[in-house]
Amino acid sequence: MLNVGLTGGIACGKSTVADMFVRRGAHLIDFDKLAHEVQKPGRAAWEKVVQYFGEDILLPDKNIDRNKLAKIVFANQEKLAALNQIVHPYVFLEWHDYLEKIGNKEKNAIIIAAVPLLFEIERQHLFDVTVLVVVSPEEQLKRLMARNDLNREEAQKRILSQMPIEQKVALADIVIDNQASLSATENKVEEVWQKLLKLEDDIYKHKNIKVLN
Repeated sequence: MLNVGLTGGIACGKSTVADMFVRRGAHLIDFDKLAHEVQKPGRAAWEKVVQYFGEDILLPDKNIDRNKLAKIVFANQEKLAALNQIVHPYVFLEWHDYLEKIGNKEKNAIIIAAVPLLFEIERQHLFDVTVLVVVSPEEQLKRLMARNDLNREEAQKRILSQMPIEQKVALADIVIDNQASLSATENKVEEVWQKLLKLEDDIYKHKNIKVLN
């Protein structure tokens, strides 16, 4: 089993790249979806988030208003850090459960975990290899404004809440440039996929050798 951490700056196309890996046979664990799951009404993370931020962040059905919460945390680094400290431990517990379930069914699986803040929370050591998706800063800003219907200032705040892309590039094992066409990204993903297949095969053989010895 190969455990891959996929990350990238906000609006750099991490989900697009993740889907390309899935089409090639990878299993995907999306940390954004896990974060939504652990913050559903009544769950432990939901209770702690509401306790910290107050009931004003709740919708009438008791779900967290993610847009309201986002405006709060992206305007205040201390509150953003607090939210991450509450949610991330529960997300990683869920992730570990998924790893076990997939590994029990497919011993040589390649599992892609899409983790938005992988380097910010310093969890890269949990993965066999890390893959970073990048675009230029101006393209990132343009995509984020369009995707989330934000003005330039709001989008800049969200980008600045994350580690600078140059620092992420220095930490990543593999970098995928998603700046050009989809076909160019697809070609790069295929190249990386072949590397991951070989790496998983090497790890599997190495583990077998250790068992045999």
